[in-house]
Amino acid sequence: MANILHVSNWVNGYHSTLAHPQIEIINPATEALIATIDDTPRETVNDIVTASLDNFRNGTWSKADASTRFAVLSHAANILRSNLPELVSLETAQTGRPIREMRTQLSRIPEWLDYFASLARTHEGRVTPFKGPVINTVTHSPLGVVAQITPWNHPLLIATKKIAAALAAGNVIIVKPSEMAPLSVLRLGKIFQEAGLPDGTLQILGGYGRDTGRYLCEDSRLAKIDLTGGIGTYKAISTLAAQNIIPITAELGGKAPVCIFPSMDIRQAVRAALFASFIASGQTCVTGSRTLVHAEIYDEFVDMMVSKTKTLRIGDPMNDDTQIGAVISEDAVARCARFVSQAKEDGGKMLCGGGAVRIDGKGFFFEPTLVETRSDSDLARNEVFGPVIAIIKCDSEDDMVGVANSTAYALGASVWTNDFNQAHRIAERIEAGIVWINGHHLNDPSSPWGGFKESGMGKENGLAAYESYTKVKSLIINYGVAPTWFDDEAENARYG
Repeated sequence: MANILHVSNWVNGYHSTLAHPQIEIINPATEALIATIDDTPRETVNDIVTASLDNFRNGTWSKADASTRFAVLSHAANILRSNLPELVSLETAQTGRPIREMRTQLSRIPEWLDYFASLARTHEGRVTPFKGPVINTVTHSPLGVVAQITPWNHPLLIATKKIAAALAAGNVIIVKPSEMAPLSVLRLGKIFQEAGLPDGTLQILGGYGRDTGRYLCEDSRLAKIDLTGGIGTYKAISTLAAQNIIPITAELGGKAPVCIFPSMDIRQAVRAALFASFIASGQTCVTGSRTLVHAEIYDEFVDMMVSKTKTLRIGDPMNDDTQIGAVISEDAVARCARFVSQAKEDGGKMLCGGGAVRIDGKGFFFEPTLVETRSDSDLARNEVFGPVIAIIKCDSEDDMVGVANSTAYALGASVWTNDFNQAHRIAERIEAGIVWINGHHLNDPSSPWGGFKESGMGKENGLAAYESYTKVKSLIINYGVAPTWFDDEAENARYG
């Protein structure tokens, strides 16, 4: 332990020197200990919220000019770009995802800072068409101290998405990254400090979600909670937030259908399904975990899909040739295995994969797995968060839409067809917050991201995310409506 790096909380502009219990961070591909972080207790969380409130109220950031916020966020984007090689290696080590994925994903993350910097600089209030000799201005101001609970599957991406929107709007932020992959997020403190962000505007805490996360979210002084996680975490947090009337944005996962129609070239359709299904070893909220294939092309598609899946290269995430990396933990391997076992009990047909894998005797890996199953099976309806994919035959458009909409989730979906009219017809009927036509996983800082039903509420990205971090004030200036209501001979008195 003496040679293992310890990364303490980032609080008020420096890594804290307070002594706390420690949490070990494990490389899921090698099972090696790569660092430790603080397990932050309740008393420290309370102190950090108090300090954050003071930082917000002093106005250094909350009252800063839009041009100042623009400059700091833009500078942070450039600093982040210069640090990407180191962050790519760190992200690969703590998540087990292939380094080729991390290079591609992280190269775009600074765009979120650029986008929200520009939005901070250009966002305008408005004047409403208020009736009569009255001017009504509508302005946005920061909420206050906001809590952000971020996950392990895209640590840096999701944290940056949330942080960029909240800072652009002028808030003070307390981030609690997942205890399984927090190291890249903890690096952001110094990056923003170097960019000119006032100390204490961004706080980053280590700790278990069930403890530190709960201590943070039950604090009534918060102005907002922004969560990416599972439905169980949401239910625990939402109860606390409701008691304190704290608004929540929540992205809670999905069971994305990949809808493949006969007009698609089979080879292109298989490439699409592989990409949708197995990026990040299936550990994304929009993983194409249900491949819905029209009966006209079903047999040919399945034969080619199975053949291609069997060739995917599982291996060391640091190797550029690796296509499938690790899952996050031993528990994740066990979860995948349970879904495979249940799928067999439900009558599913194993097409390929289905088992755990070790690389040089180590690591948490699971084979890319395809299971032919019914639309009402456990595998087809519940989120695996791993490389275990349900293949479902559909007889018609109506059948495919019905299956696509048959789960409690409604985050993402993709429609693959060369029939323009069909594409729009199907997309309109699918219940999902994000519908791709001939694409999947495509994301942009300007594009709203969020789902319906049990996939959550509110949006990341875009104007919607920025405005969710603001409170709206309506200023009504009367320059001609006299207060004559209780005059004895009032005429044309106005009440509303």
